[in-house]
Amino acid sequence: MSAADVVVVGAGPAGLGAATELRRRGVGRVVVYERELQPGGVPRHTAHLGYGARDLHRITTGPRYAAAMVRQAERAGVEIEVGRTVRSFADGTVATTGADGPATVHAGAVLLATGVRERPRAARLVPGDRPAGVLTTGALQQFTTLHHQRVGTRAVVVGAEHVSFSAVLTLAHAGCQVAAMVTPLPRHQSYAPLRLATAGRRRVPLLTGVDVVEVVGRTRVEAVVLTDGTRIACDTVVFTGDWVPDHELARAGGLPMLPHAKSPVADATGRTEQPGVFAIGNLVHPAETADLCALGGRAAALSVMDWLALHDWPTAVRPIEVRPPILWAAHTARGITLRVAEFVEGRIECRVGDEVLHRTKHRLWTPNRAIHLPLAANASTRILLSPVERLQ
Repeated sequence: MSAADVVVVGAGPAGLGAATELRRRGVGRVVVYERELQPGGVPRHTAHLGYGARDLHRITTGPRYAAAMVRQAERAGVEIEVGRTVRSFADGTVATTGADGPATVHAGAVLLATGVRERPRAARLVPGDRPAGVLTTGALQQFTTLHHQRVGTRAVVVGAEHVSFSAVLTLAHAGCQVAAMVTPLPRHQSYAPLRLATAGRRRVPLLTGVDVVEVVGRTRVEAVVLTDGTRIACDTVVFTGDWVPDHELARAGGLPMLPHAKSPVADATGRTEQPGVFAIGNLVHPAETADLCALGGRAAALSVMDWLALHDWPTAVRPIEVRPPILWAAHTARGITLRVAEFVEGRIECRVGDEVLHRTKHRLWTPNRAIHLPLAANASTRILLSPVERLQ
């Protein structure tokens, strides 16, 4: 068994950001395990602008951003092992497996930065045939950016949040026409400029209040059927968004989970209920941008150093109590991040008992979009929307 001061699981922006900061601050051996064959996470295959504004202080593409993060980590002396999967962590012992067989390492601290994924068709329980041509945005971008493959000629995009419009852009670059975007919600959940620059510029119809109920096709997708009976001919279907953290390792390790977010409970510095185990990045708050995850990783590095030096840990790390239509709330380096389940109007209030710690202005709140409250919270904090006006 080898030894490391810190083991980081996941070589995405959060994991690399934390590992680099730890080495820059003098922590000895920092090892990052990545199950993919290349480090960098999702930005590796997201070949459009929009990365690096807050951490690198410049705008670049996803692959260039990932390469910059990897270079920073390697120059700082971080050990990155790719093609190696972490099977378990218990009492500081991290068990991994890879092409050269199993291995274990004893770590002073473990950082879980396993990231997030989109919910695929099977998890959404969409019936129909099982043909080729059904993808998520991540699979689409890997095919087109990393492997330079064609994906089809006419597509339907399921979803209307930020990543959905990114999928439209990727399909356009791949020479695939988008027949329609569909969402069960009454409107799209992204920013108007992003919609105009992607779907609007290409005159892509946005069908609201409907969802896909059937995929038709034997060997290749031939069409999709919507809840209103509409049939759209296509050879590609891209399921976008509906994020779920890669939480299997955290769950298997016995960490308490938030029921709706499916992420481990952690405080603002990433500490979980297990001493020495931290959870950071989109594993905790699905799904934030890469630069915010990297900055969150840097902030968590300070808490890791405190643990290595003092071995001080809170007696309990408990979730923030929320009330519908708020889905979940999580501690982050920026304060509190939360999501709502539907389009609603009202004021968000944070309370401890009958005392109001924070109250926002009355406004429209959008699902599938991050809501940030700039304040710290503890286990007795309750977050609610009051009054609530649901929008149809």
